[in-house]
Amino acid sequence: MRRRREWPILKSPGEIEAMKEAGRVSALALRQVGKAAKPGVSTWELDLLAEEVIRSEGGVPAFKGYGGFPGSICASVNEQIVHGIPSKGTVLKEGDILSVDTGAIVDGWVGDNAWTYAIGEIDDDRRRLLEVTEACMWAGIDAARVGGRLGDIGYAVQSLAESCGLGVVREYVGHGVGRDMHEPPNVPNYGRRRTGMELCAGMVIAIEPMINLGTHKTKAMPDGWLVCTRDGKPSAHFEKTIAITEDGPVLLTVEPERRRPL
Repeated sequence: MRRRREWPILKSPGEIEAMKEAGRVSALALRQVGKAAKPGVSTWELDLLAEEVIRSEGGVPAFKGYGGFPGSICASVNEQIVHGIPSKGTVLKEGDILSVDTGAIVDGWVGDNAWTYAIGEIDDDRRRLLEVTEACMWAGIDAARVGGRLGDIGYAVQSLAESCGLGVVREYVGHGVGRDMHEPPNVPNYGRRRTGMELCAGMVIAIEPMINLGTHKTKAMPDGWLVCTRDGKPSAHFEKTIAITEDGPVLLTVEPERRRPL
């Protein structure tokens, strides 16, 4: 039996406009958590802050209860790649890096984004990892053009990361976003140019490189959520939800303090 292809759920211009509010709330929560992430603060405290921000803005935390996940944010420290559960016992210290992923639901639409923050002063390797991973995200966004292919996005991310000697996570990828947090298609951070699904106006996707300082190989932890690097070296994660339009990619999870023209 032939496997059915999963097609993206295209959004109208009005629906894309409506999604911006969920994106704004999710970005605001992410920004506030980033400001509060300092040595001596626990990831549990950051989780409480994110939920307070999201609910005060009229949203609902998209992650809380999703598949049984207990937190409002994913908080992943150092070698932790994604899906770290916030905890009173995880207290940030000088030199850490912290990946924060926030999601908000507003009027039935989802906004999903992530950023990796330096906790105090970090070493040169970690600083370079953050800089390259953020650049990989922007490269992937720039490649999200009508008439292009999913492989163009993956190639843009992978070629930049690997040219800098960094590992690109394969097992966890970006995805479509809409009424559900995870919609088709999957958006890998690796690939070949001019391959994969054609990109068209109305697609809304999360582009989220997960880049490791060492090997690309991962290790799933016993709690069923947390994923770490196989070699124990640090990992970074940056994510934006974007809409693909005839005029180019449009950021939906907007951070006014770090707005970048496309």
